[in-house]
Amino acid sequence: MRPAQPRLDPLRLLMHAAALLPLLLLLLAALTGGLSVNPIQDATQRMGQAAILLLMASLACTPVFILTGWRTVNAFRRPLGLYAAFYAAAHFILFAGVDYGFSLELLAREVAEKRYIIVGLAALLILLVLAVTSFRWWKARLGKRWKGLHRLTYLAALLAIFHYGWVAKGDFLAFSGSVLQPWIYGGIVLLLLLVRLPPIRRVLRRKNKSKETKVV
Repeated sequence: MRPAQPRLDPLRLLMHAAALLPLLLLLLAALTGGLSVNPIQDATQRMGQAAILLLMASLACTPVFILTGWRTVNAFRRPLGLYAAFYAAAHFILFAGVDYGFSLELLAREVAEKRYIIVGLAALLILLVLAVTSFRWWKARLGKRWKGLHRLTYLAALLAIFHYGWVAKGDFLAFSGSVLQPWIYGGIVLLLLLVRLPPIRRVLRRKNKSKETKVV
């Protein structure tokens, strides 16, 4: 019988440390006066950026497995997704709570005037639903529908990128101004989605198997 492996191996610890790094850096900046002249906006943007990066990292786990056959990476998918939901929620709380004092009147006016808020809220709601239903109880209860529901992760990522692109200075859809970064993020998400398409997935898996056979 093989000895039980510790749940928190060095790779998992590294993943958790990397996921918590944006929060630690934000706290350090807040304590040392390292935030910008608009600290609330700075903190909100940092949390939003962390949410998108961690969401992309979660989405990358399955493609990495398909391309490399490295099974361990699949264990990182759920915790990275949960961290993404956490940072997205922190992003919203800083915006709605600290900036607007959770005033429904002010928030309703902002939502009505700014499309990027609607898109961001949609992404947040999807991430929160996916976070809640990521536990085994929900997986067993939903059965086959669970996978279909969790494919909405890609929609959440694209909505988050549109949210980021519309917040950035410039015209996101016209590719003018400071919109290069959200476009790069969008391209990465589309590539990750492409790798998961069944025909491409089958080709990549066949190539992996042929490589493994040659090595053996």
